[in-house]
Amino acid sequence: MVRDDWLVGGDRRAAATERIYGIATELIAHGGLAAFDIDTLAARAHCSRATIYRHVGGKAEIRDAVLVRVAARIVDTVRSTVDGMSGPDRVVTAIAVALEEIRSDPLGQLMVNHSAAVEQVGLHASELMTGLASELTGVAADDPQAAHWIVHLVLSMVYLPLGDSRTEREMLQRFVAPAFVASTR
Repeated sequence: MVRDDWLVGGDRRAAATERIYGIATELIAHGGLAAFDIDTLAARAHCSRATIYRHVGGKAEIRDAVLVRVAARIVDTVRSTVDGMSGPDRVVTAIAVALEEIRSDPLGQLMVNHSAAVEQVGLHASELMTGLASELTGVAADDPQAAHWIVHLVLSMVYLPLGDSRTEREMLQRFVAPAFVASTR
């Protein structure tokens, strides 16, 4: 009898991690972060809650890992765009490109749906998100408050756009750039 067990053979941890994150991404894409549930994930992955916790952790860890996976393309695009830039121009460009990329990404669209404000509560406080904001904008790592503010700003602008991309960039230049004249590396 041939078994179709997804944890038999090969690297069990890698197989479990990939399967769980893949299904978690689908669940989050279809139902949003607020509706994401470990029991549903376990049922869809055909495993126990214990297997999920053992291989990938709890809801917060899964959320962050899914965000990292989804954000990889966005982060790569922002990185390549701001490469060689510094100061306020880097901050403004990083924010503008991130907004454009988030808005064009299917999972990024989760942030602009009606229930997004409730779902974003955990995102703006995520150390992962503030770390990425710090890296991409060039804000010094020893200024986590500035990076936290940038995450909050980007999420706010995703949810409540300020007009077209040209208008948003002008507003970033006028109101955000001056705040980062001396604080970027």
